[in-house]
Amino acid sequence: MYWTLELASKLEDAPWPATKEELLDYANRIGAPAEVIENLEELEDEDEEVYESILDIWPDYPTQDDDFFFNEEEY
Repeated sequence: MYWTLELASKLEDAPWPATKEELLDYANRIGAPAEVIENLEELEDEDEEVYESILDIWPDYPTQDDDFFFNEEEY
Protein backbone atom coordinates (compact mmCIF):
# COMPACT_ATOMS: atom_id res chain seq x y z
CA MET A 1 0.00 0.00 0.00
CA TYR A 2 1.35 3.40 -0.91
CA TRP A 3 -0.20 6.83 -0.71
CA THR A 4 0.67 10.00 -2.53
CA LEU A 5 -0.72 13.44 -1.93
CA GLU A 6 -2.76 13.16 -5.12
CA LEU A 7 -4.26 9.79 -4.17
CA ALA A 8 -5.02 10.73 -0.57
CA SER A 9 -6.63 14.01 -1.62
CA LYS A 10 -9.39 11.99 -3.32
CA LEU A 11 -10.61 11.10 0.17
CA GLU A 12 -10.61 14.62 1.64
CA ASP A 13 -14.37 14.96 1.22
CA ALA A 14 -15.18 11.42 2.33
CA PRO A 15 -17.92 11.09 4.97
CA TRP A 16 -15.63 10.97 8.01
CA PRO A 17 -15.75 9.08 10.35
CA ALA A 18 -16.12 6.03 8.12
CA THR A 19 -15.50 2.30 8.02
CA LYS A 20 -13.43 0.58 5.37
CA GLU A 21 -16.60 -0.43 3.49
CA GLU A 22 -17.97 3.12 3.57
CA LEU A 23 -14.67 4.48 2.22
CA LEU A 24 -14.64 1.88 -0.56
CA ASP A 25 -18.22 2.78 -1.46
CA TYR A 26 -17.36 6.50 -1.51
CA ALA A 27 -14.25 5.93 -3.64
CA ASN A 28 -16.25 3.89 -6.15
CA ARG A 29 -19.05 6.49 -6.32
CA ILE A 30 -16.66 9.38 -7.04
CA GLY A 31 -14.67 7.40 -9.59
CA ALA A 32 -11.43 7.45 -7.61
CA PRO A 33 -8.36 6.00 -9.33
CA ALA A 34 -7.83 2.26 -9.04
CA GLU A 35 -4.83 2.85 -6.78
CA VAL A 36 -7.05 4.50 -4.15
CA ILE A 37 -9.44 1.56 -4.17
CA GLU A 38 -6.56 -0.93 -3.99
CA ASN A 39 -5.06 0.94 -1.02
CA LEU A 40 -8.41 0.94 0.76
CA GLU A 41 -8.87 -2.78 0.11
CA GLU A 42 -5.51 -3.43 1.79
CA LEU A 43 -6.60 -1.74 5.02
CA GLU A 44 -7.03 -4.08 7.95
CA ASP A 45 -10.69 -4.51 8.73
CA GLU A 46 -10.85 -5.54 12.35
CA ASP A 47 -14.29 -5.36 13.95
CA GLU A 48 -15.57 -2.67 11.58
CA GLU A 49 -12.85 -0.21 12.61
CA VAL A 50 -13.91 3.40 12.17
CA TYR A 51 -11.41 5.82 10.65
CA GLU A 52 -11.79 9.37 11.92
CA SER A 53 -9.86 11.07 9.09
CA ILE A 54 -7.33 10.51 6.34
CA LEU A 55 -4.66 10.78 9.05
CA ASP A 56 -5.83 7.42 10.45
CA ILE A 57 -5.09 5.88 7.06
CA TRP A 58 -2.01 7.87 6.04
CA PRO A 59 -0.39 9.61 9.06
CA ASP A 60 1.97 11.57 6.79
CA TYR A 61 -0.87 13.43 5.05
CA PRO A 62 -0.06 17.15 5.22
CA THR A 63 -2.42 19.19 7.37
CA GLN A 64 -3.01 22.91 7.59
CA ASP A 65 -0.51 23.02 10.42
CA ASP A 66 2.25 21.71 8.19
CA ASP A 67 4.44 24.37 6.64
CA PHE A 68 5.39 22.87 3.31
CA PHE A 69 4.87 25.90 1.13
CA PHE A 70 7.61 28.32 0.09
CA ASN A 71 7.69 31.31 2.40
CA GLU A 72 8.76 34.41 0.47
CA GLU A 73 9.33 36.40 3.67
CA GLU A 74 12.27 34.18 4.60
CA TYR A 75 14.32 35.45 1.65
